[in-house]
Amino acid sequence: MYSILYIVLCLALVAAAIRPLGNYMAAVYDDKAGWLEKTFGGFEHVIYRVCGVNPSQEVGWRGYTLAVLAFGLFGFILLFTIFSAQSLLPLNPQGFEGLSPDLAFNAAISFITNTNWQSYSGESTLSYFSQSVGCAVQNFLSAATGMVVAVALFRSLIRKQVKTLGNPYVDLTRSVLYILLPLSLIFSIILVSQGVIQNYSSYVSYIPLEGKDAMLIPQGPVASQVAIKMLGSNGGGFFNANGAYPFENPTPFSNMLQIISILLIPAAFAYTFGVMVGDRRQGWMLIAAMTIIFIPLMAVSVMSEQSANPKFDSHIIDSSAGNMEGKEMRFGTVSSALWAAATTATSNGSVNAMHDSFTPLGGLVPLLLIQFGEVVFGGVGSGAYGMLIFVFLTVFIGGLMVGRTPEFMGKKLGAFEIKMASLVILLPAALVLFGTSAAVMTEAGRAGIQNPGAQGFSEILYAFASAANNNGSAFAGLSANSFFYNMLLGVVMFIGRYWLIIPVLAIAGSLVGKNTVPVSAGTMPTHTPMFTSMLVGVIVLIGVLTYVPALALGPMVEHLHLMHAAGNP
Repeated sequence: MYSILYIVLCLALVAAAIRPLGNYMAAVYDDKAGWLEKTFGGFEHVIYRVCGVNPSQEVGWRGYTLAVLAFGLFGFILLFTIFSAQSLLPLNPQGFEGLSPDLAFNAAISFITNTNWQSYSGESTLSYFSQSVGCAVQNFLSAATGMVVAVALFRSLIRKQVKTLGNPYVDLTRSVLYILLPLSLIFSIILVSQGVIQNYSSYVSYIPLEGKDAMLIPQGPVASQVAIKMLGSNGGGFFNANGAYPFENPTPFSNMLQIISILLIPAAFAYTFGVMVGDRRQGWMLIAAMTIIFIPLMAVSVMSEQSANPKFDSHIIDSSAGNMEGKEMRFGTVSSALWAAATTATSNGSVNAMHDSFTPLGGLVPLLLIQFGEVVFGGVGSGAYGMLIFVFLTVFIGGLMVGRTPEFMGKKLGAFEIKMASLVILLPAALVLFGTSAAVMTEAGRAGIQNPGAQGFSEILYAFASAANNNGSAFAGLSANSFFYNMLLGVVMFIGRYWLIIPVLAIAGSLVGKNTVPVSAGTMPTHTPMFTSMLVGVIVLIGVLTYVPALALGPMVEHLHLMHAAGNP
C-alpha cells in the first residue's frame, strides 16, 4: 500500500503542475511572461545589446540550425578549455589537474548535448570552477537548446506560408531567464533547507574510527547544480554516487522533490505544445500516450525490485525489503525503481541507486525506456519534438490505411517530412547497435567489461543506448574511462543530439512554408483515444522490433538464469 501511495503522490503532484506550468511556458514564448518579464525585461534587453542580437529579427530553418550548431560548438570549445586547464583556473582548493584530452573531449561533448555522461568521479576530478562555470552553466544552456528546437517545431504548425521560425537567441534567452533560472532558484533553496550543501570550502579532513589514515569529506556548490541537473534533464552528479550521495540527496523529501523535478518540465512542455498550437487536446494526447507507456513499465520495475533475489538464502540474508543491493536504505526499492523509470523515460540520467544491481527485469525497464528514444516524457523540449516525430509517422501510417495524404494540424505531410522523421527515429538505433557491436568485437571495447557474460553485454548496450539518446545514466559496471570509450561515446553523443536536431528543424522549415487545409470527412482526428492508442503502438512496435534481439542477449538471458536458480525452468 505504501508503494502505491508514494507513486500516486509523486505522479499526482506532477500532474497538478502540468497545466499552470504549461500555460506559463507558452506565455514566455509568446512574450507574455507577466511580472517576471516586467522585473527582468530590462536585463533581457541588456543581454541582447551585449551579444549584438536584434530580438525582432527572425530567421528560417537554416539560420536557426546554424545558430544552434554554432552555439553548441562555442560551448564545446569553452568547456573543453576549462576542463583541460582547470589547474590554472581559480576555485580549485584541492589542486586538481586538468583532464586528459580524451576525457575532456568526452565530458565537454556530454554536457553540451544534455547527456551528462560521466566516466569520472566529480568530487575527485573537477574543480569548483569546472563544476560551476563549466558544468552548471551548460546544464542551463543545453536544456534551453532542446526547448528552442521544440518551440521552432511548434511554430511551424501554426504559421502559414512564411519562411521564418523565430529568433533562436531570443528563445534561448527567454528559456533560461524566465523558466529555468526561476525554477532552479526555488528548487535549490528547498534543497538547501533539506541539507544539500552549497559552499566553496576546502574538503574536510578527518580520521575515521577504524583506521589511522586521514580521509576527506568533499564540499562544494552542490544545491545550485542539483536543481538544474534535475529540472533541465541533465542528470550529471556533483558527486560520483549522484542522487545516492547524502550531500546531494539527504532526505526522503528531497528524494521525492527530485523525482518530481525530473518529470516536471518534460510533462508540462507537451501541454505547452497544445497551448501554442491553439488546441489543448493535442497536448493532452501527447501526455496520455507518454503516460500509457510509462506507467506499466514503471510498475514492472517496481514489482521486480520488491521481489527477493532467489539466489540469496533467506536464512542468511533477509530479503523481505526486496532487492536492496545497490540501493540506499533511506529510499528503499520503490523510490529507487520509480526514480530509475523516471530518469530514463526522460533524458535525465541521474540515479539514486545503481542500475547495475537491479534485477534483470528491473534493469530491462530503464534500458527499454531509453531505447524508445526517450519520448516517454523525454528531455526538456527534446521529448516533445521527439514525440511529435512519432506523431508524424503515425499520421502517415494512418493515411496509408485510408488512402489519403497524411496531415497534422492542417499541414500536409509529404515525402520530405516522412524521410526526415524516419531519419530521426532510425539514427539513434543505428548508433546504439553499431556502437555496441564495435565494443564487443574489439579488444579495446572488451577490456572495459568487469562482469563477463550477459551482464557485461547489458552494460555495453546500456552505455551506447544512454549516449545515443542523450540520457547519461549507466549500468556502472563498465570501465568507460579509456581512450576507446571516451572517443567513441563522445562521437555517439554528438551525433545523437545534433544530427537529430537538423532533420527536426528541416521538417519545421518545410511545414512553416505550407498553408493549412480545411478539415474534411477524411481527416484523421489526432486527439482521440483511437489515435493515442495507434501512437503508443507505433512507439512500442518500433522499439521492440529494433532492440529485442540485443535485449535477448542481455537482460532476458539474465532473467532466465534467475528463474532457473529459483527452480522455475
